[in-house]
Amino acid sequence: MQAFLKGAGVIGVKPAKEKAAAGTSGENKKQKSVPWVEKYRPKCVSEVAFQEEVVAVLKKSLEGADLPNLLFYGPPGTGKTSTILAAARELFGPELYRKRILELNASDERGIQVVREKVKNFSQLTVAGSRSDGKTAPPFKIVILDEADSMTNAAQAALRRTMERESKTTRFCLICNYISRIIEPLTSRCSKFRFKPLTDSIQEKRLLDICEKENVHYSNETIAILINVSEGDLRKAITYLQCATRLTGGKDITEQVISEIAGVVPSEVIDSLLAACHSSSFEKLETVVKCFCLSTTVFFRQNLINDGYAATQLINQLHDVIIDKEDLNDQQKSTITLKLAEVDKCLADGADEYLQMIGLSAVIMQQLTQSV
Repeated sequence: MQAFLKGAGVIGVKPAKEKAAAGTSGENKKQKSVPWVEKYRPKCVSEVAFQEEVVAVLKKSLEGADLPNLLFYGPPGTGKTSTILAAARELFGPELYRKRILELNASDERGIQVVREKVKNFSQLTVAGSRSDGKTAPPFKIVILDEADSMTNAAQAALRRTMERESKTTRFCLICNYISRIIEPLTSRCSKFRFKPLTDSIQEKRLLDICEKENVHYSNETIAILINVSEGDLRKAITYLQCATRLTGGKDITEQVISEIAGVVPSEVIDSLLAACHSSSFEKLETVVKCFCLSTTVFFRQNLINDGYAATQLINQLHDVIIDKEDLNDQQKSTITLKLAEVDKCLADGADEYLQMIGLSAVIMQQLTQSV
C-alpha cells in the first residue's frame, strides 16, 4: 500500500524542486521571448537618451509631484512614448501605475464619440490609493494619446473642453510626429517638447550595450551600417539587430544580413537605372523600368521586383546618390530633388509605382543630358 501511494505520489505530484525548476524555466522562456525594444525600454526618466531639455523639465516636475499638460513631437523612435511611461512609473509607482494611466494609440478608435465617453469618463474619476513605498502619490491621472496627429479635428476640438474642465484630476500627454496637424487650441494648452533624432554616438552606445548583454557577435562595420539604415530611429535599429541575431542563429552578423533585413536596394540596381538615364534613350529607360528584357537589366528586375524592394526605399537612396554627384550643378540637383519629393508624396497617397518611376527617371535623364 505504501509503495502504491509512494508510486502514485511520484507519478501524480511533482517534487518541490521540480516545480521550482519548471517555474524558473518558464520565467526564463517568457523573459527571452520579450522583444528587445520592450526589454530595454527606459524604466526611469534619467535613462532616456539625448533629450536633455525634456529630461530636465520632467525631473523638476517629478520633484514637485506635479505635471503640466504635455505635447511631445518629433521623429519616430526617439523616445517620446518611453519618456512619458517612465515618468508615470516614477510618479505613481508599480502598484498605481496601471490604475492611473489611460493610453490610447492610433490603432484604437479615437473619434469624437470616444473622446466624449471613454476619455471624459476616465478624466472625471477621482483618484484614490497610496504607494506601498510610503511616498506621496500625486492627486491626478494621466491620459496618453499616442499619435495624436491622426485624430480628427472634431475629436481634437472635443478634447479641448475636457482638458479645461478636468484639470484638477487629470493631465494629458499628446504624442505626435507632426505638430502642424494638432489644432492651435490644444497646442496652447500644453507644454511643447521637441524630440531630436538620436546622434550616431548615442545609438552606437545603446546598441553596443545591448550586444554585450545579449552576447551578440558583431563588427564595427555592422554597427555602422545598422546606424545608417535606421536614420536616427533607435527603435528601428534595435529591431533590426534582434532580427539579424535570430536570423544568423548566434553567428557573426554581417553587413549583408543587415542590408537584407532593412530592405536596402543594392548599389548595382541604382547604377543600372542611372546608366539608362545617361543613355539619353527613353526607349531604353522604359525597358529598364517596365520590360526588363535586356540582359543588362535582368539583375535590376530580379532584385527590385521579385525580391520586393520598396519604391520609397529606392527614392531615399537615389536622393543620397544625386546629392553626391559631382557632374550636376545645384540647379539640376534641386530640380531632381523636387521631383523626388513629389514622387514620394504620390507614392504615400497610393499612386502607381511604374508611372511615378517613369516620371522620375525622365527628369533625371533630362538633367543628366543637360550636364553632358
